[in-house]
Amino acid sequence: MVAKASKNSAPEISNPQKVFWPEQGYTKLDLALYYQQVFPLLRPYVLDRFLTLERCPDGMAGQCFYQKEKPSSMPAGTPTKRLKNASGTRKSTNYVLGGALETQLALVNLGCIPIHVMGSRAKTFPKPDWVCFDLDPTSGKFADAARAASQIKELLDHLGLASFPKTSGSRGLHIFIPIRVGPLAKDVLSFAETLVKRAAALHPKDLSVDRAIKDRGNRVYLDPFRNGSVQTVVTPYSVRRRAGAPVSTPLAWTEVKESIDPAQFNIKNFGQRMAKKDPWKDFFKSRQSLAPAISKLKKL
Repeated sequence: MVAKASKNSAPEISNPQKVFWPEQGYTKLDLALYYQQVFPLLRPYVLDRFLTLERCPDGMAGQCFYQKEKPSSMPAGTPTKRLKNASGTRKSTNYVLGGALETQLALVNLGCIPIHVMGSRAKTFPKPDWVCFDLDPTSGKFADAARAASQIKELLDHLGLASFPKTSGSRGLHIFIPIRVGPLAKDVLSFAETLVKRAAALHPKDLSVDRAIKDRGNRVYLDPFRNGSVQTVVTPYSVRRRAGAPVSTPLAWTEVKESIDPAQFNIKNFGQRMAKKDPWKDFFKSRQSLAPAISKLKKL
């Protein structure tokens, strides 16, 4: 069990020297220390959000499984909220809510490496405060995702929407748009689907909305479906269960270049990144109405 922790003390983690990344020798404690260090930056993106747990008790070496129901071993007083399920045998799920360092370290203790959140906060569900797009290069080349991101940004700029890019922590990019709470998730999803279809029509050689991999060729897949009411996306600053322990890293648009290597951002060197200006510092201050952009998009 995770005991009390602060930014100035090492967290108490069970089996802390268990190796999660054998190639680099990174341990479970290394993961906990990373999240403890970065939590002041991470907290705004997990605060009062429903968490879906991806538990990887053996790190890179073993299997992972997803869990939505709050584990019984979580600390007493862990914030939770119950949601009715639209389908399945379980009528409802008691989700863990993010926002506390103790919660985050307890999740690490259970083998949770990445952080998956919904777009809505618990108090406003199902009304999200961001739109997100997942750019997945079928080629596996980050350079393709970077080119696609610039094409999406051009369209978003035309619609008058401020947007913020980040590495996915894998091979692609995520683009987030902070919005004012108001539209339901289904309407945000509809907007996202319409936008990616328009982008693919404008750049048919580069972009695809085909869900079947075989139909994409080498085009970048534009995924709008992270915007569903209970769908999730990895947060900024989330570690990924990938070789080298990469971090899903907020970027300035000037940093989105074909030459960038997303693996350069990882749990061992992220302190250097934190010493620089936060490119997403004004993310939540940039919340904007989606209505004007929806109207403009209909006319394109």
